[in-house]
Amino acid sequence: MSLNLAVLLTATTKRYPAETAIIFEGLHLSYAQLNAASNQFANALQEAGIKRGDKVSLMLPNIPQFPIAYYGILKVGAVAVPMNVLLKSDEIEYLLSNSDATALITFEGFMGEAVKAVERVKSCKTLVVAQSPGSQIPLPSGDNVYSFSAFHAAKSPNFDLVPTMPDETAVILYTSGTTGKPKGAELTHFNLFYNAQFGGDKLVQTNPGDVALGILPLFHVFGQTNVMNSFISRGASITLIPRFDPVKALQVIERDKVTHIAAVPTMYFALLHCPERTKYDTSSLRLGLSGGSAMPVEVLHEFEKVYGFPILEGYGLSETSPTASFNMMDRPRKVGSIGLAIWGVEMKIFNDQDQEVAQGELGEIVVRGHNVMKCYYKNPTATAEAMRNDWFHTGDVAYVDEEGYFFIVDRIKDMIIRGGLNVYPREIEEVLYQHSAISEAAVIGVADQKFGEEVGAYVTFKPGCSATPEEIIEFAKSKLAGYKYPRTIIILDTLPKGPTGKILKRELKLMLPTLA
Repeated sequence: MSLNLAVLLTATTKRYPAETAIIFEGLHLSYAQLNAASNQFANALQEAGIKRGDKVSLMLPNIPQFPIAYYGILKVGAVAVPMNVLLKSDEIEYLLSNSDATALITFEGFMGEAVKAVERVKSCKTLVVAQSPGSQIPLPSGDNVYSFSAFHAAKSPNFDLVPTMPDETAVILYTSGTTGKPKGAELTHFNLFYNAQFGGDKLVQTNPGDVALGILPLFHVFGQTNVMNSFISRGASITLIPRFDPVKALQVIERDKVTHIAAVPTMYFALLHCPERTKYDTSSLRLGLSGGSAMPVEVLHEFEKVYGFPILEGYGLSETSPTASFNMMDRPRKVGSIGLAIWGVEMKIFNDQDQEVAQGELGEIVVRGHNVMKCYYKNPTATAEAMRNDWFHTGDVAYVDEEGYFFIVDRIKDMIIRGGLNVYPREIEEVLYQHSAISEAAVIGVADQKFGEEVGAYVTFKPGCSATPEEIIEFAKSKLAGYKYPRTIIILDTLPKGPTGKILKRELKLMLPTLA
């Protein structure tokens, strides 16, 4: 039996062809129009030589071209590889090379970094650039460089979906661990199809006429599954915002009568503290979803009091498609909890011996079920480590109560979550070590009211060398995406070490008041 994730769009189009699928400023795309545009893109991909199993990278913000390209890629049986739009050329190059991408679809605003990366990756033979209406920015020269509109506009709006199997890879989402190099989580057509279907039907219960606020990046698994795929599976509408701004979000909520928000806590925090919030009519809002990091209880209570609609928290990772647990609409909500495991998914708490702990005891969340990734692409070692004894090990410390609700307490990994985006200390440390004056570096997460966590770094200098914190920050900023570079640099004579010479980050964390 075949299954292609793009059936989320094609099936909905048959049921609701005239319903609005995508709203973007003054543009309204019906399901029939979105499906036809993605068919044209699929035909263009095939003419460019893209076939079943090929990898196609997407580096697009929240604009209509994202779903058009995403579903077009899936329709030809190829694998979509979404990338963060803030990445620099070295980071893009690594992801293109590691994923064996044959094409990159990007936006003109990121073209400079993308072109530098594509020039260094032999497998990536095609570059497609989405441009703003009336743009005068010239495209780079080359036989395989196209503007998005020229690439697909003249193609047929009809396309026969390439059949793929449920366990074939549909999307590769890159996520890192303590190794510092990103790992590509292979998510299957069934992983993503069922997570989106179950979310839209059971967890959020959306219908035609509902409107989601598209502020979560669609390149991120939260926005991709819980907004784009989920709402499209139900015939609802998505109004896209390329870059989150609280005032812009409030304007769009009023303009498009938004009913649902899915966001990370920092976005709710920004909306709550926006000085202009009283100027806009937000009475259409009915439900909020929160994930990516823990929502402070006091923020949740205050937000609900001000805006007058409930927020439901859930939990998941790129490797779990992402939803693993959720505060269900038909069950009592527990504020501060990540909810109950969703249907068909098992979640348990294990100790460091991979044995289940007693109720109320702390341990690591492990997951298995229809949502768990197939593997890490070309990384059997990392796959074996994460999938021990057929359970996916999340690295998150939690406990479960007597009713099966999970509560996250801490993280095993050193990973920092800044505004809902993952930041991996070793990746930043490796960049800091490239600075000519730095001898040693250690990066840690610092509690921050706005972003949840901020990136801080301790460094020591080589003999006779020096640099100011501002110079180091600028150096890191030139090599890392905007959400990754450290905002604070603390210079020490030496870093605390254990008997083996390992830097003791636990001691550095005791010095955190220094970073305040």
